[in-house]
Amino acid sequence: MSDKNNIKRIGFETLKRILNFSKPHLFYLALAAIFSIINVALTLYIPILIGDAVDCAIEAGAVDFNAMLPILIKLAVAAAAGAGASWFMNLCTNKITYLTVRDIRRTAFEKLQRVPLSYIDSHPHGDLISRMITDTDQISDGLLMGFTQLFTGIVTILGTLGFMLSINPWITLIVVLITPLSFFVASFVARHSFDMFRRQSESRGGMTSLIEEMIGGQHLVKAFSHESEAEADFDVINKELQKYSVKAIFFSSLTNPTTRFVNGVIYAGVGVFGALTAISGAMSVGQLSCFLTYANQYTKPFNEISGVITELQSALASAKRIFEVIDATAETGDSENAIVLTPENVDGTVDISHVSFSYNPDRPLIENLNLKVSRGQRIAIVGPTGCGKTTLINLLMRFYDVNEGEISVSGIPVKDLTRSSLRASYGMVLQETWLKNGTVFENIAYGRPDASEEEVIAAAKAAHAHSFIKRLPEGYNTRISDDETNISQGQKQLLCIARVMLCLPPMLILDEATSSIDTMTEIRIQKAFAKMMKGRTSFIVAHRLSTIKEADCILVMESGHIIEMGSHRELIDKGGFYANLYNSQFAR
Repeated sequence: MSDKNNIKRIGFETLKRILNFSKPHLFYLALAAIFSIINVALTLYIPILIGDAVDCAIEAGAVDFNAMLPILIKLAVAAAAGAGASWFMNLCTNKITYLTVRDIRRTAFEKLQRVPLSYIDSHPHGDLISRMITDTDQISDGLLMGFTQLFTGIVTILGTLGFMLSINPWITLIVVLITPLSFFVASFVARHSFDMFRRQSESRGGMTSLIEEMIGGQHLVKAFSHESEAEADFDVINKELQKYSVKAIFFSSLTNPTTRFVNGVIYAGVGVFGALTAISGAMSVGQLSCFLTYANQYTKPFNEISGVITELQSALASAKRIFEVIDATAETGDSENAIVLTPENVDGTVDISHVSFSYNPDRPLIENLNLKVSRGQRIAIVGPTGCGKTTLINLLMRFYDVNEGEISVSGIPVKDLTRSSLRASYGMVLQETWLKNGTVFENIAYGRPDASEEEVIAAAKAAHAHSFIKRLPEGYNTRISDDETNISQGQKQLLCIARVMLCLPPMLILDEATSSIDTMTEIRIQKAFAKMMKGRTSFIVAHRLSTIKEADCILVMESGHIIEMGSHRELIDKGGFYANLYNSQFAR
């Protein structure tokens, strides 16, 4: 019983949060309510006119057409006005629905910009995409049906009860007594469908994540003949999704037949007692016709409301997933007195003092790391895979905060600096390239949107990217994206290098920056880097040791510790780990 109460509580809280997003747009809800009342009032007025028209047929062959004509005119006007009110009501409900969902999606996307990098790293990207797109679409479907049918249905029920009471209270009492059956059906469906829709949304997110991984890594899937295993993994998730979808659809599909059964019982009761009442002379045939129409209109909203509740269960399950993103803990904000670094007050010194860090508390990575970097030094970081090279870069950029110790830039602890100014002080070129969907010019100017055309071209020339850019169909105006294959991986990396060349910040981080570039271009890029690094503190992560021989200091890391430190010649003469690593690459 506690699980059921918990599901109800979660569902109510989730619905309350959705409606909070609708508050700024209550104007459209008020308009929708007004047009809904007009529509329902005219819809309920039409049966009265029909009943009056029926009573104009006095007997076979005796019809009072003079009395019927005004009634038919009123009927046409009421029908046209009701259709217009219905159109405006739907327009307003669409407006409030999509404005609400827009705000929810915007809030979730803004939160994704403010969560720590660890949140993005610990959640499958496909699942996050599914929450942002599929789940928010599901919310819009539920809200649209709710705003459109739920309110109209309630107004229709209350209105028909009023009209039926004015015609015959005793037959109306029969209708009211049978009504609780519909509420029982709605409660049963809501209780059993929410959990299944929640599991369905989770399985759908897992499937999106798997598909995103398989499509993104299709070259590797085919290269390693992993198609069968990929299909097997897909089948597992697909069967899980099928199981929860079938159960969700089963419970939701109970709505229509059960509510129709209740409708039939109510209609039959009205028909029997209404006929007996008409025979006794207590009501006219026209009134009976009118009452039967009201009975049908009274029961119809229960069918629609049950369908709305089913759709809302799916929307609430999806909303719960998107609210988990909104509720994620944001990155620790900058302190009130945080210092803003500017190029003028960055002297390029970096001090790493007794730093310890691990992604998982059970698996230590960096322990008691100490390093002092002077202005303009070129620090190369080498070591086997998993030794902590990239982790150190993440700590320098404050993508992650240290567990113990302190990192200072220009003599100021990074926790006392604004993150944006700290990161703006570094120019970063990664092994993994990233380009946004836009022109070549926009991608190079990503860090300096106000850069002039001459500055962008100069940066591209410095990165040796200008020649291939000019060969593109529209030169610097050619549209590209990270997923397109109209440029090679090496050319993408050249654009990323040009992006940094344009900004030229006080400090540089080059993480395997030339890994996708051919040897001849790499030699030219290294010369450009040498010019760019002059007078700038630089951190260079490299596996190809030939690219770091000119570094002022080489850090050799293993298992999160600096095991050797010195220039290339000093480390070679020492004959330790670095010398063995270097000789393994260049042994004759």
